[in-house]
Amino acid sequence: MWVLWLDDMFARNVCACSLVKEGHERRMDQAYFFLFTQHPASDLSCSLSRDPHPSFCIQSTHSNPFTSISPKIAYFCSFATICLLFLLSSVQPSSSSSTLHQMLGHSRHFLRKISVNTLTMAATTHTMVELGPRVLATCSMRKRSRITTMRAFSSYQKEDASLEEEDSLKQQFDNAFQRHDPSAAKTAIGQQTFLQTPLPQDTSPFRLTDNFLQQYKDKSPPFGFNGLGEIVYRRTYSRVDLETGKNEEWWQTVARVVNGTFNMQKRWIQEHRLGWNAWKAQKSAQEMYKRIFDMKFLPPGRGLWAMGSPITEHKKLFAALNNCAFISTDVMKSNSSEPSKPFYFLMDLSMLGVGVGFDTKGAGYHVKGPKPTPSEHTPLIIEDSREGWVESVRVLLDAHFLGKERPVFDYSQIRPKGAPIRGFGGISSGPETLQTLHRELEKILAPFDGKALTARAIVDVMNLIGKCIVSGNVRQTAEIAFGEYNDVEFMDLKNYDLNPERAAFGWTSNNSVFAKVGMKYGEVAKRIAHNGEPGIAFLHNMKAFSRMNSDEDWKDRRAAGGNPCLEQTLESYELCCLVETFPNNHEDLDDYLKTLKMAYLYAKTVTLGKTHWAESNRVMLRNRRIGCSMSGIAQFVTNRGIEELRRWCNTGYHAIQEHDRSFSDWLAIPRSIKTTSVKPSGTVSLLAGATPGLHYPESRHYIRRLRMGKSSSLLPPLIEAGYKVEVSVDDPENTMVVEFPVKLGDNIRTASELSMWEQLSLAAFMQKYWADNQVSCTVTFDPEKESTQIEHALDYFQYQLKGISFLPRLPMGAFKQMPYEHISAEEYEQMVSKIKTLDTSRASAAEPTPDKFCENSVCSLS
Repeated sequence: MWVLWLDDMFARNVCACSLVKEGHERRMDQAYFFLFTQHPASDLSCSLSRDPHPSFCIQSTHSNPFTSISPKIAYFCSFATICLLFLLSSVQPSSSSSTLHQMLGHSRHFLRKISVNTLTMAATTHTMVELGPRVLATCSMRKRSRITTMRAFSSYQKEDASLEEEDSLKQQFDNAFQRHDPSAAKTAIGQQTFLQTPLPQDTSPFRLTDNFLQQYKDKSPPFGFNGLGEIVYRRTYSRVDLETGKNEEWWQTVARVVNGTFNMQKRWIQEHRLGWNAWKAQKSAQEMYKRIFDMKFLPPGRGLWAMGSPITEHKKLFAALNNCAFISTDVMKSNSSEPSKPFYFLMDLSMLGVGVGFDTKGAGYHVKGPKPTPSEHTPLIIEDSREGWVESVRVLLDAHFLGKERPVFDYSQIRPKGAPIRGFGGISSGPETLQTLHRELEKILAPFDGKALTARAIVDVMNLIGKCIVSGNVRQTAEIAFGEYNDVEFMDLKNYDLNPERAAFGWTSNNSVFAKVGMKYGEVAKRIAHNGEPGIAFLHNMKAFSRMNSDEDWKDRRAAGGNPCLEQTLESYELCCLVETFPNNHEDLDDYLKTLKMAYLYAKTVTLGKTHWAESNRVMLRNRRIGCSMSGIAQFVTNRGIEELRRWCNTGYHAIQEHDRSFSDWLAIPRSIKTTSVKPSGTVSLLAGATPGLHYPESRHYIRRLRMGKSSSLLPPLIEAGYKVEVSVDDPENTMVVEFPVKLGDNIRTASELSMWEQLSLAAFMQKYWADNQVSCTVTFDPEKESTQIEHALDYFQYQLKGISFLPRLPMGAFKQMPYEHISAEEYEQMVSKIKTLDTSRASAAEPTPDKFCENSVCSLS
C-alpha cells in the first residue's frame, strides 16, 4: 500500500500522482525500466539480482548514472523518484544495507531535486524505513517539509500501528489526489508502450529484515518447565544451520519457519499473478515471528522441523508439513489394479513423519498369492531412500495381491547401521530393519494366498510397517486403525492375553471402532475397562456436524475416518496441518485474537503446498482443511474460569471464520471446510510450558523424563547443570533418561481429582464452542470405581462428541522410568536447588533427533 502525505509542491507533480493513484506497482517498475535502462546514457548492471532483468538491479557501473539523464527526463523527477523508491522497496530485506547506501550515495545529486512527498512515500516500505535517516540527510528540504516527512517515518516505525491509522493515511492521499487532474498526468505520460509491457516478477526468496531479527538474537526465549522446554527444542527441532555449521538458536528456527511460510505465500501469489505486496508481507511476517518467538502459538512439530528447510525449499516435500492423514482400504475393492496402494501410502507418509489413520474396509479382498521366482532372475536393487524402501514394499505386496512373481531384493545400496540420515535426521539402522519387514509381511500374508483378507491381517500389515519406520530411526510415526463395532476379532487385537504374538508390533496403532449412534455399548465398554481400547469414533457425527452446537450441516459428508489422535475428520487420502495456540500465555482476549490470525495464516499457508500424491492433492485443493488448536486449557480454566474460556472459544472461532473469508479471497482459493480442533499435543506444548490440549496434569509437582541417545552432545551440559541422568532400563545400550522437575502451581487440579464424567463434559464443551473438526480427549478412569460407568457415559455423550478414548489410571511411578512420576513439593524444591544455569553453547552440531514413541500418558503426535 502506497501512502503519501502531500504538500502544495506535489500539485506540480501530476504525473507521479497519477501513477501512484492508479496503484500499479507493475507500472512503477516499468517506468523505472524505461527511465534508467532505455536512456542511452544509462548503464546499470544486474549483478545483485538473480533475475537478469534490469528493473530489479540497484548497482550501477557508472559512478553517478543520474547525472547524464536528459533535461526532459529530469523534468519528471518526481515520477522517476517514485520508480526509484519502488525499486528499493522491491529489493529483499536480506540485501546488504551497504549496497543500498551506495545507491543512495550515487544518487545524492538527483535526490536533491525531488519533492519531499515522494520521499515520504518511502516511509511506507520496509527497506526505506531503515534508510530513512540517510535519505533525509541526503536531501535538501524546507523545514516544514522535513517535519512532515519525519512524521511519516515515525508513524510507520510504530510496530503497533493499527489498520485504522493506515486507512486514515490512505484516505488523506485519496482526498489529496482528488484535487488534481488525472487526465493531465495521463497526457503528460502519453500512451507509452512500456506501460503495457509485462515484466518478470521478483523471484528472490522472502526474508525478514536483518534489523528486525537483530533485536531477538540476544533475547532469552520463554521456554517452559525448568529447562525441559529448551532441551526438547534442541533435541527435536534445532536443525544444523548450513551457513554456520552450528545448531540453530530459537531466534533462527523461528526465522526459518516464518521465512518459509511467507515464501510459500509469495510463490503462490506470483505464480498466479495475484499481486504480491512486499511491505504488507514484511509487516505480517514480523507479527508472526513475535508471536511464535514468545510462544503465544507454535507451528506443529512437523513445521518447526521442516518449514523453510531444504525439505520444503529445495525438495518441495510439502507433505512433511502436515501432521496427519487418513487412507481407506476400501480402494482395494474399488480399484483392484492397485490393492497395495493404501499400505505403501501409509509407509510413504509415515517416513515423512505424518501420522496416518486407516480403516479395515478392504477386508474380504481375495489374495491371489505370488508366483514362484524364476531360476534366472534379476534382483531388485533397493535404493537407499524413502522412495526405495516404499517401492520394495509395493512390489512385495503386489506379488501377493495380484499374483506376480515373488521378488528377490538386493539390499547392498542401503547405508550401514549407525550412518547419519541426512535431511530427515536420525541414525540409520542398516538394511536389517527392512529385511525384517519383508520377512514378517511374507509370514502374515502367506496364509491368505488364495483366500480373503481379514481385518486383522490389514491391521497387522499396517502395524508391521509402522514398527519398521520407528525401529529404522526414520521418523516418529503414529497410526490409528478403525474397525467395525461388531467385529469381535478387531476389538480384541490389543488383548495380548488372547493375541500374545501381536505384542511385538500392536503398540504402533491406536485402535478404534466406528460406533453407530444409538447402539448398545456393553461389549465395547467391557474391553475398554480391560485395557482402554478400542476407542470410539462416531462417524455419523463427524460427517454431519461442524461445531456440535447447531443442526447438522453435512459439510463433511465424504469423510471416511480420522487421524491417529482423532482430532481431525478426514477423507481418504486427505492430509491436514494443525497449529497450536496457548490462550493462557495471553494478556487478554484482544491479544489472543491477534495470535489466532497469525496461527490461522500459518496453517492456511501450508495448504498451498502440493503433495507428491495426486489423490491427496485433489482432496486437499478442495477442502483446504486446517486445525487451529488450543493447549494449556487446564491452566486457563484454573486462572480465568470456564465462562471466560467459553467466551474466548466462541469469539475466537468466529474471528477465524472471518480470517478464512478474507485470506481465502486474497489467495483465490476455497474456504477451509473446517478450521478448529483440540489436539492432545506432545513435545510442542513442553516448549511453551503448557499442559497438553485439554488434559489436566497427573500431579502439581512431578518428574518429567525425557529419553535421549547416548551419543547426544546435550548430555554433558545437562549433567554439568545438575540434572539427573541415568541409563535407560529398557534400552541400556543406546538410550539415556534425563529427569526434569516440573511445577504447575498449587491451584491447578490434577487428573485424579477429575471424575470420568467431568472429563467427558470438558470434551463436549470444547466440541460445542470451539472445534468444528474434533476434540482429542483420552479420559483417564479409576478401574475399580468407574469402569462399570463407561457404558452409561457413552450412552449420554454419543450425542455430544465425535470421538473419545479411555485409559485406566495407573499410579505414577508404577513402572521404572515412566514419563511422569509424582513428587512432593519438598522433593521438587530439593531437585530445583541442585540445578544450575544450563549452558548448551559447547554442544557439538547434530541434526535433531525425532521422537520415536509417544511419551505422554495420552495420545500425542508432535
